[in-house]
Amino acid sequence: MSHSETFDAVVVGGGPAGTTAATDLARRGLHVLLLDKAGRIKPCGGAIPPRLISDFEIPDSLLVGRATLARMVAPSDRQVDMPVGGFVGMVDRCVFDEWLRKRASTAGAERRTGTFETVTRDDDGTAVVHYKEKGEGGQRSVRARVVIGADGANSAVARATMPRDEQVPYVFAYHEIIRSPELGHAAFDRARCDVYYQGRISPDFYGWVFPHGETTSVGMGTAVKGYSLRDSVGRLREATGLDTAETVRREGAPIPLRPKKRWDNGRDVLLIGDAAGVVAPASGEGIYYAMFSGRLAAEAVESYLQTGDARALAGARKRFMKTHGKVFWILGIMQRFWYCSDRRRERFVSICRDSDVQRLTWEAYRNKELVRRDPMAHIRIFFKDLAHLFRLVSP
Repeated sequence: MSHSETFDAVVVGGGPAGTTAATDLARRGLHVLLLDKAGRIKPCGGAIPPRLISDFEIPDSLLVGRATLARMVAPSDRQVDMPVGGFVGMVDRCVFDEWLRKRASTAGAERRTGTFETVTRDDDGTAVVHYKEKGEGGQRSVRARVVIGADGANSAVARATMPRDEQVPYVFAYHEIIRSPELGHAAFDRARCDVYYQGRISPDFYGWVFPHGETTSVGMGTAVKGYSLRDSVGRLREATGLDTAETVRREGAPIPLRPKKRWDNGRDVLLIGDAAGVVAPASGEGIYYAMFSGRLAAEAVESYLQTGDARALAGARKRFMKTHGKVFWILGIMQRFWYCSDRRRERFVSICRDSDVQRLTWEAYRNKELVRRDPMAHIRIFFKDLAHLFRLVSP
C-alpha cells in the first residue's frame, strides 16, 4: 500500500516534550506533523525553574505565580521553610501546553488532533503512522521517516514499535485543581509551595499544595496499588482548610520513576518525555527534563535524516544521561531511603532546616546541575546525613 503524504517526522503527543521536538525540527526546515489528543491535561504541580524559562524562551505572561518559599511538612506536622533564593515559576498546564502547541504550529509544524493507533510499514519499509482523527475524519495514515513517541508513561508508540518495551516502575499521581482562597487564609500563601512528607497522605511519595494564581493544585502520588488517591487528597484538603474550596477539575496519570534503558528502536522511532521515563525521582519534576529530551531528540533526528545512520537516534539518551544521569541516580537513592517510613521522613524534613542543604538544593534546582564549587558544603551535608542515619541527633 502506498501513502501519498510523507513527513520527515511525526511527533505523537503534544505535551512539553513533543512540542519542543516539533518546534525545533520545524525551525530547522523539516516537514513535521504534531499529532495530539484534545483535552488531555496531565496532573502536575506546574513548577518550572528559571533555567527552563531562559533555555526555552517562556514569556512571563505564562507564569501564573512565582513561588519564593517551599514549606516542608513532617509526619509530626512540624514545618520547615526553605527560601528559594529567587523564584520558581508556576504554570497552569492547561494553558502552558496549549501555548507550546501553538508555538510549534507557528514554527511550521502541522498540527492535527487525533488518537494514535499503530505503526505499520509501507512497501519500501517506511513507517506508516495510523491514527483516528477527531470528529468525522475517521481513520487516517501518513508516512514518517522518523516517529517520535511523546505520548506519556503508557506510551502507545512504545508498545507498537519497541521490541520487548521495558516496563518502568511508576507512581500514580492525582490532583485536584481548586479555586485559590482569598488572601489571609491561615494555611495558604500564593507565594509558597507546600510539600507533605506524611504517610497518611502518601505511603511512599509526598503530597503537595502548589498555588497557580487564581487556582491551586492539591495532589499526591504513590506506587502502592489500591491506595485511595481521592481519599488522600481529601484528607490533605481538610488538613489545610481547603476542603470547602471549589473544585475546578480532577486529573490522574502514571509518573515514571526512572529513565528507560533504551529510547529508540534502532531504526526510526525515538521516545522522549514520560514515554522515555525522564521524570526526576524524589521530586517528580518532569517539565524541564521533558523539554530537554525533546530538544535532544530534534538534534538526534536531524543528524539521522542527514546521515541515514540510525545510531544517531541513540545519541539523545546518551546526552541526556551524561548531563542528568548522576542527579537522577542521587534522587533515586534519596527516594528509596527517606520516603520508606514516617520515622525517616521526619528526619528528612529535619535535614531540610540546614542552610547548606537549602542553598545547594535550590542552586541545583534553578540551574539544573549539581553544585560543584563548594566542596566543604557537600562534606558538611554528608556528615549531617550520617548523623541522622545513625540517629546520633534528634529529628
